[in-house]
Amino acid sequence: MSDVLEQTQTILVTEKALAVVRNLLVEKNVPNYGLRVFVAGGGCSGLQYGMALEEEARPYDHVIEYDGVQVFVDPTSMMYLTGATVDYEDSLMGGGFKIDNPNAVSSCGCGSSFKTADSAGAASGASCGSGGCGC
Repeated sequence: MSDVLEQTQTILVTEKALAVVRNLLVEKNVPNYGLRVFVAGGGCSGLQYGMALEEEARPYDHVIEYDGVQVFVDPTSMMYLTGATVDYEDSLMGGGFKIDNPNAVSSCGCGSSFKTADSAGAASGASCGSGGCGC
């Protein structure tokens, strides 16, 4: 019995984001890696999003597969990310991943930091204007 949790339809990854991940896997020469999506403490709103390419799922991870791309989410992060959509947007200032999270009650202007109804609030009093989240 595996410690990895097979789970589907807990977060959505758009086709555009999947295409970028596929390109990154080829570019970095790690075709069998997956995308880790996580939530960590910090940022001007108390919580912040993170992503990384990883070789394999960790024990107890939720593993979601989209057309050959694996997405790994640890159980704590999944509490904050259930129902979220990971997308990729191009802009004049450069492209980047964007997470639309229905669990966030407020977020930083840059969109990389958020808070939920259950989270304690802003971390260390930083605000977007003070550069607390790198906006």
